[in-house]
Amino acid sequence: MFLIDNILVDKQIVTTPFLCETSKCKGACCTVKGGQGAPVLDEEIEQLEASVKPAWQYLSERSQTAIATNGIYEGVPGEYTTRCIDDADCVFVFYEGDVAKCAIEKAYFEGHGTFRKPISCHLFPIRITDYHGPYLYYDKFEECAPALDYGKRHEVHIPEAVKEALIRAFGEEWYGKLNILVQEHKELRQNWS
Repeated sequence: MFLIDNILVDKQIVTTPFLCETSKCKGACCTVKGGQGAPVLDEEIEQLEASVKPAWQYLSERSQTAIATNGIYEGVPGEYTTRCIDDADCVFVFYEGDVAKCAIEKAYFEGHGTFRKPISCHLFPIRITDYHGPYLYYDKFEECAPALDYGKRHEVHIPEAVKEALIRAFGEEWYGKLNILVQEHKELRQNWS
């Protein structure tokens, strides 16, 4: 593990090649079976609620019905998650062809919304838990195997793949310190080759 300021970072985050290839995984992070959607911070609930209207136009009738019937999130303070449909798709999923995408993010990029998406989605495959302070770890999913291969081919590691999200969550200075560790790891790997 690495300690950067007051944040613990699992070594696998620094050492794992990873770059999403949605043409292969089909946006699996938004549709993983298991019944719980993406973690949502308490302070994101208001933004999530405000995102329904701009995202609505991109949602299928199935998602619209699910939202109207059951709402957009579940849980209790400190443990909120987005709702899922049929134990899989997040209620905010829409499809472009056979690839699952986020309607909140689509609305954001089209200039209709101000909230990009929950930070847990933006940081994926990084998850944050509390270990006497923030602890970042790599959450492995079988469905993300293509991202491991793609990251290796393009020499991109997890922090580089989710750079914007890490800066959003922890700031540019903190990201710079993490990136130094990634670059040092890459140099060591090249020297071993």
